Amino acid sequence: MEEFIELKKDETEVNLMPPLTWAYVGDCVYELYIRTKLVNETKLKPHALHIEAIKHVKAKAQAETLKRIYDDLTEKEQEIVRRGRNAENHHLPKNSNVQEYMYSTAFEALIGYLYLTKQNERLKEILDKTKTNGNKCGIKQIIEVKSSCLTCTFLDIGPRI
Repeated sequence: MEEFIELKKDETEVNLMPPLTWAYVGDCVYELYIRTKLVNETKLKPHALHIEAIKHVKAKAQAETLKRIYDDLTEKEQEIVRRGRNAENHHLPKNSNVQEYMYSTAFEALIGYLYLTKQNERLKEILDKTKTNGNKCGIKQIIEVKSSCLTCTFLDIGPRI
């Protein structure tokens, strides 16, 4: 992705950004990761892709992901998470509680920080951990709409993202 998206800030400049800026970018990076993974590993139609992606990018799921991977983070990454969690956000969560929203913001801040500082290998390691820790059941049920009837196909395509 870096070939066509130029990251102009150096690490010093990124460190001076507000954590909510990291989270703003991290939200996009993580959603693109999830969407790409679903397109690569399933044959879902666009609406079903959207429904499945929401399961992974909603605040509750991101907060749970962060809690699963937290002990594997470096001290610096844990500091980034702390800054993201404690950032003053005047947005009230619509579909989650305040604590979940704070932790999901912290997770997005970490993803955004790693992306903006061009730590692509570490970003990949962390994204890979999000799909291998915790629930290993995989995407079990894919719903396909054929004509006017609803058919459920059960698949196991590997670790849940």
